[in-house]
Amino acid sequence: MDPLSAQDAGFLYVENECNHMQIAAVAIFEGPPPAQEDIEAMVDSKLDRLPRYRQHVRIVPLDLTEPYWVDDPDFDLSYHLRRTALPRPGSSVELQNLVGRVMSQKLDRTRPLWEMWVIEGLADDRWGLLCKTHHCLADGVSGAALLATLLEATPESAPPTPSSWEPRPPPRTSELVASALRRGWRMPMESLRGLGRAATSPGRALEELGAFAEGLQSFRSRSADSLDSSLNGPIGPHRRWRTFSVPLQDLSKIRAAHGGTVNDVVLASVAAGFRRLLQARDEETDDRTLRTLVPVSTHADVEQEGPGNHVAALFVDLPLGAATPAERLVHVHAETVRLKEAHQSEATETLAALVEISPPALLSLGAGLLSDLEQHAIQTVTTNVRGPGRPFYALGRRMLSVSPYVPLWGSIRLGVAVFSYDGQLAFGLTGDYESAADLDVLERGIEEELQALLESA
Repeated sequence: MDPLSAQDAGFLYVENECNHMQIAAVAIFEGPPPAQEDIEAMVDSKLDRLPRYRQHVRIVPLDLTEPYWVDDPDFDLSYHLRRTALPRPGSSVELQNLVGRVMSQKLDRTRPLWEMWVIEGLADDRWGLLCKTHHCLADGVSGAALLATLLEATPESAPPTPSSWEPRPPPRTSELVASALRRGWRMPMESLRGLGRAATSPGRALEELGAFAEGLQSFRSRSADSLDSSLNGPIGPHRRWRTFSVPLQDLSKIRAAHGGTVNDVVLASVAAGFRRLLQARDEETDDRTLRTLVPVSTHADVEQEGPGNHVAALFVDLPLGAATPAERLVHVHAETVRLKEAHQSEATETLAALVEISPPALLSLGAGLLSDLEQHAIQTVTTNVRGPGRPFYALGRRMLSVSPYVPLWGSIRLGVAVFSYDGQLAFGLTGDYESAADLDVLERGIEEELQALLESA
């Protein structure tokens, strides 16, 4: 039995009928599509390196501790590998609509929390692979590592070797409770050990405490202002999704000419996209800012850590009122530098560590309050994950592109995910189906901002 971390369990606790906490990657391959039995053999040969793909979640009675990963005694690979097709030749819009429908369906909690969909019928003799994974199993970085594990680095690969796996007997309820009680005893002991370390190094402890207090104050000061707009409000269970790509070298040119980082360029373009969207909705943008949650990876070594979530966060105010693309980029760069100097991500990482020693029942209750807080704290989420810079292959077929999907929760009606692969930067825009029918306006605003910055560079 492997316990979920408190951060992983949080993505289970916050999920409900409208908050579907699952991430995804939509990969496009050169054709023709492989036969279903070949896909099954490819995935089966990799499962020994992906233990979570054959485990499901067991909840501990009374929420005495976080849930556990346990082997699924009835694991059925064919259930998780699905196949669908678009009418030929399937357009990009039809593909995006299909992804929105698939991601609108919750994963079955009684089974391992993932699915893969082979999508046939794409134009230009291509096919797609939609990899859908619950957020409690992976974040963006570990999700990219999972995808790389499934694929090959060269077109040539050895024949798949069938895995020889036998599930461990499912734990009895009494075993889960006993393990929970042992873990509950260790939590306060970990706190005491932390106090002992602080006593032996008081200078360092005070320095870390000061950085934590500064970062927490930075977050609170940014959360004091709430932006009243159509970007926040109730969401339903259904999703829209749009994607587009730009050459990664274009962003490198912009960064070299205007300063900042590639991530600053991404955030500045997102600010322009939301400015265009709100103006199209006849909403005020002058002298206003948009607050976005930006996950920050804390992975030290994803191969050693394995799947799961290791993230902190920045809460970045994006300028909606800036008049020019260059001004927006300068503002965003200054904002991200200020937040890093204020130790905001370190503060959220420390809060995540404190959560690990908090009673799980309290965490489950707190997850219900989180959505209300987010309505006043942030308006959107912007994730940016660095993927492989070289091509990958599935059964000898080259992967041409990968586009990300970020989930929505609470009162957040729109989210942006970014993923780099083989010289391309793909944007994935997720919207609530009922309140974000104008995702194309956000898309055009981002693309035109990047084009304007490139021309000025």
